[in-house]
Amino acid sequence: MSDAKPIRIALIDDHALVRDGVKALLSAIPHFEVVAQAESGAEALELLQATEIDLLLIDIGLKDMNGLELTRKLCALYPGIKILILSMYDNQEYVRTSISAGAFGYVLKNAPSQELIAAIEAIVAGGSFYSPEVARKLASNTRKDDELTPREIQVLSMIAKGLNNKEMARELDISVRTVETYRLSIRRKLNIDKPAALMKYALEHGLISI
Repeated sequence: MSDAKPIRIALIDDHALVRDGVKALLSAIPHFEVVAQAESGAEALELLQATEIDLLLIDIGLKDMNGLELTRKLCALYPGIKILILSMYDNQEYVRTSISAGAFGYVLKNAPSQELIAAIEAIVAGGSFYSPEVARKLASNTRKDDELTPREIQVLSMIAKGLNNKEMARELDISVRTVETYRLSIRRKLNIDKPAALMKYALEHGLISI
């Protein structure tokens, strides 16, 4: 990692003590660099115009807007931006809204430091990360449509993640024609035709794999 470009991180939290603590933790990691801090959504929007950032750590409670609203705005302005929610709340609706807004992960503030480090590395590498406690709570309260088979639910979750038919076929080790058959069955059972509506359904029913 010594020769790799450092991961440039911005901390968005309205509590200075929290920012100082997180900065101290992350600064101890050789390939992490905290390059900016903000205590409000407006400041976060401004700093992105002037600073190159690989990942933003955003709290939900900010001075002028909540972190989920900020996440939605940032993702609209900077498609593909990497955002990790760092919050004291394990509220399922917050987690689901963060996914819908475009965040790539959700870590609790009382999580072990190694969990936060792992989350940052996973997201910057192109993945996602959720605190195990958050993931378990979501899974235990997931309501699946009884009409869908387990395989159809799996395909629906992949649709929500943006995979195309070829990618799904490769992932599931089935033919593209079989994937098309599953998609047709899902559309008929749910009476939903548009991909965006299918994605919305998957989000609302917790069918996204995390």
